[in-house]
Amino acid sequence: MPLLKVHKLTKSFGGLTAVLNVSMELKQGELVGLIGPNGAGKTTVFNLLTGVYVPTSGSIILNKAGAEQELQGLKPHRICKAGVARTFQNIRLFKDLTVFDNVRIAMHKNVRYGLLSSFLHLPSYHREEKRISEATMELLRIFKLDGKKDEYAKNLPYGEQRHLEIARALATNPSLLLLDEPAAGMNPAETAQLTELIKWIREKFNLTILLIEHDMSLVMKICERIYVLDYGILIAEGTPDEIRSNKRVIEAYLGEDVGDA
Repeated sequence: MPLLKVHKLTKSFGGLTAVLNVSMELKQGELVGLIGPNGAGKTTVFNLLTGVYVPTSGSIILNKAGAEQELQGLKPHRICKAGVARTFQNIRLFKDLTVFDNVRIAMHKNVRYGLLSSFLHLPSYHREEKRISEATMELLRIFKLDGKKDEYAKNLPYGEQRHLEIARALATNPSLLLLDEPAAGMNPAETAQLTELIKWIREKFNLTILLIEHDMSLVMKICERIYVLDYGILIAEGTPDEIRSNKRVIEAYLGEDVGDA
């Protein structure tokens, strides 16, 4: 049974249909790409999967530990609690908080003490806060940010802000991670490092990853399967080799008939 099953997902804004009848499946542990020209509807799909938008029609089903849960129509915090985390095309950190606090806040989704324990500062509260602090530092070490834990997020270099956003997403303990153009704005060396990091975190955290990315070299290197959108419609699905040679995909990117290109 797939971890994520999307069936005929559609989103209309008034008279404009941004996504039409999109169906996808992601198996446990897969690293899948979602690509397409600018304006194809990729980020709209992410917004539908994470509750930013409510679908006009269609279903989104997450299978976790053998139990199916419908996500369409749920608020973003409920979807996050179900096990779906994301990053954004435009970095959205808590820029006036420290690096440490950006990750620590995300850890509280899975906090193990109740309101009374928190209010009275019972021993269970202190034990859990210690666990959260230690887990936060471990994540920061993984992303080589532990030495900057007390710096404000807004003062980090761009590449480190990207890493911090991924670390914050992982702090929610997701089973499905959605990465929206994680290599945007990075130079080739940073992109190469990010490529290895994504592969490593999938294995380390036992994640399923859905990736939007315009850097085709990154997509072709790490994705096992790729879905292609054009004008909100799914036009192809397959392995990197199949997508690379697909005529409809080439036409969508070049804007002309392959035979005339």
